[in-house]
Amino acid sequence: MSEPALTTQALAERLLDALPQTQCTRCGYPDCAAYAQALSLEEADINQCPPGGAEGIVRLAHITGRAVKPLDPTFGMESPRTVAFIDEAWCIGCTLCIDACPTDAIFGSNKRMHTVIEAYCTGCELCLPVCPVDCIALEPVQAPTPNAAPTGWSAWSKNLADTARSRYQAAKNRRAASKSAHEAAQAIKAQNKLSDLSAHSRINDPQVLDQKKAVIEAAMERARLRKASSAPNTKDTQS
Repeated sequence: MSEPALTTQALAERLLDALPQTQCTRCGYPDCAAYAQALSLEEADINQCPPGGAEGIVRLAHITGRAVKPLDPTFGMESPRTVAFIDEAWCIGCTLCIDACPTDAIFGSNKRMHTVIEAYCTGCELCLPVCPVDCIALEPVQAPTPNAAPTGWSAWSKNLADTARSRYQAAKNRRAASKSAHEAAQAIKAQNKLSDLSAHSRINDPQVLDQKKAVIEAAMERARLRKASSAPNTKDTQS
């Protein structure tokens, strides 16, 4: 008997497990999970992941049943593993690279020098374009052998992928919690001002104040509805 067909979600999970978890977005999707989901829906091809390289394509082909094909150069080339390094002499502590790093591999604070935690860096390159002083460079992890430096999964490992995956999820959770806390604080601040609008406005006309209050309340309600509609639906609708 043949194996039962996987659900779309189960297939997406298997595909995600086969990806290197660099979260580099080179595949054209915001993260490895989004690429895996697109693969499961046949909206993406199996040759869009440069970090996975040729071996990664074979893995995805095996799971999806598609034919092996060369890496599409549109998305980049298979290359040796690299990690980011920050030139301490030029770092201005802007924190933009910290915000861009998908695995929280950059340590530092505002107006203080930053440094890369090499063990957690996936070489995703997302920190490079955001640095305003161009003080970040990529360097190979391994020196070339007489033939060539290892590339793709030969330069990576499941342990590194698992670590990157868990750190990426933790970073996502932390940023979502921080955003929610900020939005909640702003909402409370706005509500406090709205409850005593006359004390926070130069307008003295009660009628004008009432009109302004109505406009602000309507705007806050629209924002609340947008937030509610964009919240993820946790109900599993996959068949």
